[in-house]
Amino acid sequence: MGINTISRAARLLLLALLTGLVGCSSANEAPGSPTMAKIRERGRLVCAVDGAVPGFSTVAPGGAFVGIDADFCRAVAAAVLGDPGKVEFRPVTAGERFVALNSGEVDLLSISSTHTLSRDAPGGNALSFGPVFFYDGQGVMVPLASGINSLRQLAGQPICVESGTNTELNLADRMRELGLAYQPLRFQSGEQAYPAYEQGRCAAITSDSSLLAAKRSGFKDPAAHVLLPDLLSKEPSAKVTVQADPAWADAVRWITYTLFQAEESGLTQANVEASREAARADASQAERRRFLGIEGDFGRQLGLPADFTVRVVKAVGNYGELFERHLGKATPLGLERGLNRLWTAGGLHIAPPFR
Repeated sequence: MGINTISRAARLLLLALLTGLVGCSSANEAPGSPTMAKIRERGRLVCAVDGAVPGFSTVAPGGAFVGIDADFCRAVAAAVLGDPGKVEFRPVTAGERFVALNSGEVDLLSISSTHTLSRDAPGGNALSFGPVFFYDGQGVMVPLASGINSLRQLAGQPICVESGTNTELNLADRMRELGLAYQPLRFQSGEQAYPAYEQGRCAAITSDSSLLAAKRSGFKDPAAHVLLPDLLSKEPSAKVTVQADPAWADAVRWITYTLFQAEESGLTQANVEASREAARADASQAERRRFLGIEGDFGRQLGLPADFTVRVVKAVGNYGELFERHLGKATPLGLERGLNRLWTAGGLHIAPPFR
């Protein structure tokens, strides 16, 4: 009995020592990411965006990509390469996005992509989703003149929808729940679906509510179209990388958290440099010093520079700045933050501790 007990204790002690040694090694060595290595060798980030959704990603008259999704690409380029301008934007459709990512054509999806089990699971699309970047829900838009104010009034009507998306499945599920027959008018992309809707080929069009609002802002008469009060689903959208490169997924995850934490800490594009200098001179600001890369080696643990958080905020600002710049009340979309507020303001965005 005693011998067995001692033997078991010795084995556990040896295991603990080995585990500790492995832990120390991994904590002090930058993880290997083939994707980050490829980005650095190439000298630019290849980032997939939609390219045709106002507020999220569109091409400005001068040729530059603008929008909250485009700025996220710049934040990643700033963290990895030290330059937010080193981005090659690659417009892709909803049907192309996962193929483009898994084939290695793009490094990152910064495009509306709902986090679902089948997309996440190794037995599904084998994708790696970052933290929820934008909380949304699927809506339905109709012409104001139609007088339609509920899904039930769309029974037997043609509804425009992008094929091969969750949007198509959610619409089918909800109409089946309501016992309503309808005519799905399927399109390969939004570039085909929205003109068809404006031309009156369908009685309604369905997509994420934010995307409907974004597309409506570009119509000839935005006020002539309304969103129904019905929400067909919850659509938590996140940035996406390949599951086969967990170190890259971790880097993108903590770049996202940087945007949330910066807002919570009152750090902005305008003040982050001055805040870092103040924290450097004040050893009592322990939490801020860790976040800004003055103490600890948290950047290196992600394969990023120690000051990656400063680079991100200096390049694009914090999450609140991004939202208000591209989607908020002063923009053509005029979106309320709602669930996209920080947890401290009644929303759902929260960053784990940077320690």
